[in-house]
Amino acid sequence: MLEHGGRLRAAAHDFGIPLTDWLDLSTGIAPYGFDLPVIPLNAWSRLPEAEDELKAVARGYYGVSSLLPVAGSQAAIQMLPRLRRRLQVGIVSPCYAEHAEAWRREGHRTSAFGEGSVRRALDQVDVLVVVNPNNPTGRLLPPAQLLDWHARLAERGGWLVVDEAFIDPTPEYSLAPYTHLPGLIVLRSFGKFFAMAGARLGFVLAEGELLRALGDAMGPWPIAGPSRFIGTALLADRAGQARQRERLLADGQRLADLLTAHGLPSAGGCALFQWVLSEEVDPLYEFLASQGILVRRFHAPPSLRFGLPADERDWSRLASALVHYRKRVS
Repeated sequence: MLEHGGRLRAAAHDFGIPLTDWLDLSTGIAPYGFDLPVIPLNAWSRLPEAEDELKAVARGYYGVSSLLPVAGSQAAIQMLPRLRRRLQVGIVSPCYAEHAEAWRREGHRTSAFGEGSVRRALDQVDVLVVVNPNNPTGRLLPPAQLLDWHARLAERGGWLVVDEAFIDPTPEYSLAPYTHLPGLIVLRSFGKFFAMAGARLGFVLAEGELLRALGDAMGPWPIAGPSRFIGTALLADRAGQARQRERLLADGQRLADLLTAHGLPSAGGCALFQWVLSEEVDPLYEFLASQGILVRRFHAPPSLRFGLPADERDWSRLASALVHYRKRVS
């Protein structure tokens, strides 16, 4: 399995620090969430029912006419490559590594290239995968550019797959309104913006025929009943969404400012994380971990991704650690 953020127990073991003493900034998951309703007992005792309100409420939230709930967008990432055979797949990189791994695992040929090489590569690929905003760089591509790429692919039956796991704070950049178009597939995560990663809920937005094929491949009951209940409630909570969006945008900028103030200017980011390119990646990662602060380390290119602190105590703890690190290296 590929390495991911959030492996707090492994870090606790490796650095000999109790699990409860850590500040986990290694994921792009919101560190604070919504007021949760009480889950009814029958959500646990009955099989999940697809005829509940989840799909209708989700269609309203995303502004689409058709979608498919899945067990986290990761489930769709793994299943989409099984719907077609022996394709040439382009991955705009660096990005979330599970995309390339999923296509390779199913026997497809993959190639990775930067954003600037997409136009030259479009005629050589059957599928183009883009993460927007990108993970880990935070790069946010305008819809017009993505739609141009989609049009060129769709002319010959190709797919544009856009992973919008981090786009909820900036929904104006989403391609959701265009997912009725053949060959455009948008993946949305519920866990990150709503701070409900443990619910394992996500959505695929696409035209109906593709969703039916994907749903058949997923099989029955892919979403647990409690997750369906919570998803329905939070996707309908427009006031809570507005508060969450405002807070995340403010905290994303606050994090960028904090890192810059300590000699670690953000090379990119979004409302849910900031990305730092630095020659100090390894010593800084090790120092923060020795202080019980876990961030996400990348080796290609050497960089660190910082998630958001949850409260003022966590902000102060991160700021203090950065001060001590800078004193130590100077």
